[in-house]
Amino acid sequence: MPVDVPDGGDLSPLARAGIAVGVMGLGQLARLRFRVGAGAVNVTWGEAAFIVGLYLAPAQWLPAATLVGTFLAWLLLTFLSDRRSPLEILHVAGSLTVAVAAGALATRAVADPLDARLTPVLAGALALGSLAYLLVTGWLAALTLSVRQARPAGGLFLRALRAKLLMFVGNVLIGLTVISMVERDLRWLLLLPPALWLLQQTYGHRLRADEERRLWSAFAAATRELSRLDERSVATAGVRGALSIFGAEAVEVDVLRADGTRRRYMGDASGTLAEADVREPLPEILPDEPGLVRLTVAGATVGLLRVRFSRALEPGQREYTALSAYADALATALHDAATHQALAVLTDRSAYEAVHDPLTNLANRAAFLLKGDAALRQVVREVPVALLLLDLDRFKEVNDTLGHAAGDELLQGIAARLGGLSEPGELLARFDGDEFALLVTDLELPEGDRSSPMPQALRRARALVEHLAAPIEVAGVVMSVEASVGVVVAPAGSADVAELVRRAENAMYQAKEGGGSVAWYDSAKDEASTDRLALLAEVREALTVDDQLVLALQPAVDLGTGAPTGVEALIRWRHPRRGSLSPVDFVRAIEGSDLLAPFTRYVVDKALAVAAEWASEGLDVPISVNLSARSLLDPHLPADIAELLRRHRVPARRLVLEITETVVLSELEVIDEVLSALRDLGVQLSVDDFGTGYSSFTFLTRIPVNEVKIDRSFVRTMADAPTSAAIVNATVDLGHRLGLRVVAEGVETADQRAALAALGCSAAQGYHFFKPMPADKIVAVLRSLLDSAQAQVFPLRADGAS
Repeated sequence: MPVDVPDGGDLSPLARAGIAVGVMGLGQLARLRFRVGAGAVNVTWGEAAFIVGLYLAPAQWLPAATLVGTFLAWLLLTFLSDRRSPLEILHVAGSLTVAVAAGALATRAVADPLDARLTPVLAGALALGSLAYLLVTGWLAALTLSVRQARPAGGLFLRALRAKLLMFVGNVLIGLTVISMVERDLRWLLLLPPALWLLQQTYGHRLRADEERRLWSAFAAATRELSRLDERSVATAGVRGALSIFGAEAVEVDVLRADGTRRRYMGDASGTLAEADVREPLPEILPDEPGLVRLTVAGATVGLLRVRFSRALEPGQREYTALSAYADALATALHDAATHQALAVLTDRSAYEAVHDPLTNLANRAAFLLKGDAALRQVVREVPVALLLLDLDRFKEVNDTLGHAAGDELLQGIAARLGGLSEPGELLARFDGDEFALLVTDLELPEGDRSSPMPQALRRARALVEHLAAPIEVAGVVMSVEASVGVVVAPAGSADVAELVRRAENAMYQAKEGGGSVAWYDSAKDEASTDRLALLAEVREALTVDDQLVLALQPAVDLGTGAPTGVEALIRWRHPRRGSLSPVDFVRAIEGSDLLAPFTRYVVDKALAVAAEWASEGLDVPISVNLSARSLLDPHLPADIAELLRRHRVPARRLVLEITETVVLSELEVIDEVLSALRDLGVQLSVDDFGTGYSSFTFLTRIPVNEVKIDRSFVRTMADAPTSAAIVNATVDLGHRLGLRVVAEGVETADQRAALAALGCSAAQGYHFFKPMPADKIVAVLRSLLDSAQAQVFPLRADGAS
């Protein structure tokens, strides 16, 4: 339709149209941008250009002028920086044109600004039109971002309005100021550029400050979300955090696995998350790609972070700084999650291994006791329960003949068979070695009959034995396994599982000794008693004090000179309730318990303390300590002895360890290793009770020792029994030939002393010389013997002697 253009003006219609095009284009060139999600909103001088355009050109022309001017402006911006497609440029220009048309309609509804004088009414009309322009441009931008990012348009619209509000007010004021200047004198416009530049800087600073606050607030929130305990939670939180912080179009987090592969976690601006495995290995050198960061902890690579920034807003130094810091936080979180996961696996494994036998995966002894007591608490009191303890016969032969791997294979096969025979609710476990235990809390008895549970338990035990006896192939060898089973039946609530195990062990040993495969617990045959259990508890307590377990020392003297050749340390127990106890009263119980190692260490410690005191008195006399046969099965014994020697500063040659002949004759490898290690320390070895074994005169060719002690039984009877005299004579002769010291034990009479001396025996000990005495009296006795001796102490055989 025709447009009325004011006559008489200095501007032609073409000039007015050109100025309108230029003004609308310039309003877009001077822009500021801020991030909204994965996109950007441009803050321009559009409202000011809109007001000036309406004043200089007819309102009907302004939409067309906007379309041309903004298209050319955005085409120039795209060429310089944005790299937008023609379709995107047309979309922006079209959106601005629609906004200008809406604003022009709103303004013309109140007043016509074309060449009109600036009045309050006109100013209000122009402000109303500018508001309409603002709302339309903001809503169209929010709709565009909403479609691209799959986010609600309302939130994006409000955020855009908040960011542009200050500049909107300034735009309106600038537009009205320009109109006022044009009315008065065009020369006033020369003052406008500096003011516009200052306003542009103010707006830019405010937007940058807002963006800075938003960036680091999002950074803080995102890093807090990284505090998770598993890889997937950390990685997905890392993806979401990067999307939030950087307004990225897409984010990928690759987590490196131990085998070199990666697990990739992906997300985009729409909020969609996905994950997949990546088979190719991580490249040593990453491509030069913006937003690609290697995730490292202490120099070790844990993964990759790839942030795909929006094309609408290129990242700056601030974004790269935040990206580096975020990558460090994400790498640390992934490393911590992996560590926590590994620790959880280790904890679960340790918890499992703490209650399971590692070879058979059955419950172990500790778990059996714990779970068994819990199971017994669930049984009605007085209802009979049974415990079957099974021990394989001649299992050692399998290990010795086929090797330990075959022994392990056999144990696994036995465990599988027993597992197949156990019923639901029953508890099966493997104890140490070749022992298995089965707790039965529901014996199948005739209904209403609780008087005879033992026959049923015995039938169950015999069924186990028969089933195990079926041929089984181990290491290519078919064998039949025999077992001994101890059975105990007791009313629920009458004893705990530990006591039932003790009784079953007693029955199992009865089965072995009796030659049968199954035996039941008979209290009349139970050598172990509550008193014995109490005794062990008292021994444990006695080892923690210094005034109960004490040494009684008995010297051995040279039969020729009378000089001391050594002192035997004998342990005595000054029991606060039982009185004075000899080793016969408690050592056997200790040997069958876990107290043997600490007891042995305790005795050697006390003996070396006494020997150290002798050294301070100038007495160089060896001290002897008896070792239990089981002590030589302890591979830690040599290290314990070495530590005690160092602590007391006693030369190893002054310690003599007395061992029994039967131990020396054992072919167990561990005994040879322990004896060899003791010899390497320089400790002297003595064979106690010599002559009572089966190969008394042949064992010395296998184990080098320093001393033999003739058993007291031969000394006591040698005057009346020619056989005893022959053994003593042969032992003395053998000792001379091998360079050993021979000590006769149990010498009680002068006749025995004279007979031993006539045979050439080196030394002797017994009541004829001295009874065992306290440690505080031995020094005076040793000094007296040395002072009256006619020769030096007979030396022990040198290590290299044969």
